Amino acid sequence: MATPGTQETAGTARAAEAGQAGRAAADEEERAGGGTGVKSARRALDLMETFAAHDTWLTLAELHTLTGFPRSSLHGLLRTLLDGGWLEQDAGAARYRLGIRALVCGTAYLDRDAAMPFATEALEQIRERTGFTAHYARRSGEQVVYLETREAKRSTHLISRVGRSLPVHATALGKALLAELTPAEVDGLLPATLTALTARTVVSREALLAECERARELGYATECEEGTPGIRCVAAVVPYRIPASDAISCSLPVDQIDDAGVREIGELLVEVTARLGRELRRAGIR
Repeated sequence: MATPGTQETAGTARAAEAGQAGRAAADEEERAGGGTGVKSARRALDLMETFAAHDTWLTLAELHTLTGFPRSSLHGLLRTLLDGGWLEQDAGAARYRLGIRALVCGTAYLDRDAAMPFATEALEQIRERTGFTAHYARRSGEQVVYLETREAKRSTHLISRVGRSLPVHATALGKALLAELTPAEVDGLLPATLTALTARTVVSREALLAECERARELGYATECEEGTPGIRCVAAVVPYRIPASDAISCSLPVDQIDDAGVREIGELLVEVTARLGRELRRAGIR
């Protein structure tokens, strides 16, 4: 029969062994994640981005197909995210979508961005002077993410894109921001194949680089029905970072604007974004 001292020694040894095993498992999981972090955390982030990329409820089978994650891992990830409010489940069905915590954190990002109050004022000026919808966006890799929108007063439907993203090559915002980069940087940034969002989306690298060059010459970029049928867009960068990360655009129904009108709005955007850039730099915002 073991004495208390012997039991304590054995317990300590078992705890040490368990701790070593736990650390080894964590190390192995991190190695499995490519050395960029814990694999389960990476999978949770990838899963959230999968939900963000789809505007419908997703089933376990669909998530398995989209992510390639084992079903056993998906079960655990979904339960954890559900419990934390990051996901919500369709009542009576095994379908999932983003939960309210995603909105809370997204809003917190905007609330803490010192540039946003200045950007909002600039958007309101553009809407007042043009009558059209104005957007403020930031480039994130090969996507532009919409951070704020001021809807046209005479619009019959809401087209706010706050929190949504579109590929840089299919938007005036993205083209304006790509024009800040060298051709080599643009080529390295873009995916191998440029996806067409509409029949008019530019999917040729050569044509896209030519549009970037034109944007540098004019000071603003344009697109016509490349991202959304029936809509033209004009955009100019906000020059407070090098290279510029942010831009402002104006969405214009194709039946309400001609080429002369597009040029006029492009010049207005250059004026407003230049002033906004000066204000941000004076405020020490980078």
